[in-house]
Amino acid sequence: MIRAWILLSLFASLSVFAQGVPIPAPPQLGAKSFILMDFSTAHIIAESSADEILEPASLTKLMTAYTAFKALNQGQISLDDQVYVSEKAWRTDGSRMFIEVDTYVSVEDLLQGMIIQSGNDASVALAEHVAGSEEAFAGLMNQYAEILGMTSSSFRNSTGLPEVGHYMTARDSAILARAIIAEFPNYYAWYSQRDFMYNEIRQDNRNSLLWRDPSVDGLKTGYTEVAGYCLVTSAKRSDMRLISVVMGADSAAARAEESQSLLNYGFRFYETYKLYSGGEEITAERAWKGEPQTVALGLADDLYLTIPRGSYDSLSMTLNLDTELIAPLEASASVGSVRVLLDDESVSEVPLVVLHDVSEANLWTQLKDEIMLWLQ
Repeated sequence: MIRAWILLSLFASLSVFAQGVPIPAPPQLGAKSFILMDFSTAHIIAESSADEILEPASLTKLMTAYTAFKALNQGQISLDDQVYVSEKAWRTDGSRMFIEVDTYVSVEDLLQGMIIQSGNDASVALAEHVAGSEEAFAGLMNQYAEILGMTSSSFRNSTGLPEVGHYMTARDSAILARAIIAEFPNYYAWYSQRDFMYNEIRQDNRNSLLWRDPSVDGLKTGYTEVAGYCLVTSAKRSDMRLISVVMGADSAAARAEESQSLLNYGFRFYETYKLYSGGEEITAERAWKGEPQTVALGLADDLYLTIPRGSYDSLSMTLNLDTELIAPLEASASVGSVRVLLDDESVSEVPLVVLHDVSEANLWTQLKDEIMLWLQ
């Protein structure tokens, strides 16, 4: 037997209206492609041509960093490793951290040189240290892209220098930025660092928003003549974090202004709410033939929603139970769903799960419950 019941006035719902007040359209930008994502929910607040395949320039280094961070977390390399600088790394064109050929540089310095100074030489040296060659490292980058669900990206090098078959999209860039922030909070702090000195040369982070907006703490700029000016940005205000991607802007000033416009729009008109924590009891139900005779139900993971500001009190929720709960029951088993609605329109649906094991009761209790179930 399927059961459903509604809990009203618990939340607000997603809509282009908040309590009847219209939300303006997102800003119109001059960039080739852009997207604005809520970090907590992955909800897309605004986008334009977000799936257009483009040259990513140095946005590539986000995947280079992600792959290196994975190697660090898996114990394959360490921050203290001394990396040999090959002639290939030393000769790489473009932006540099000015490492010297036939010398040794720590992984930590190379990461900062790549993240803060956008050093192509650092990127190649890291790639060779992690995978033996830049070509093999690019293979790892593509494997991680597939795991992350970056369905429209392909990597041929660690730097973002133009190469046939090397491309990304704004959507994939946002997915990657979200993964870096979520999986590597300790390393993520480097993305907010304004400058870095190596070999007695101090260079500034090219992300000008780090100076203009105190809520901005990352992530990466990029530029080539074909790619134009690109910027992946993340900012946190109160409990809300947003990720913006701008690709193909006309100038460094334009990419900063357009990124700022997206962030301001998202923070002004939307907010993030945590509705439930994973493991938190939402309801308790009868556990037939079980010991104990009640079972707590909830969610496996935290449930967040991105909603228009001022609309919280308009949300409603429906709990759907797929069947009667008959012991034995195992923790984490899905037994129904939680659906969050706005004006009768579903905006989120997640599994309702058992929060603790329920064993079979004694034979007398099982027989009694069997009769009661039959009489229902």
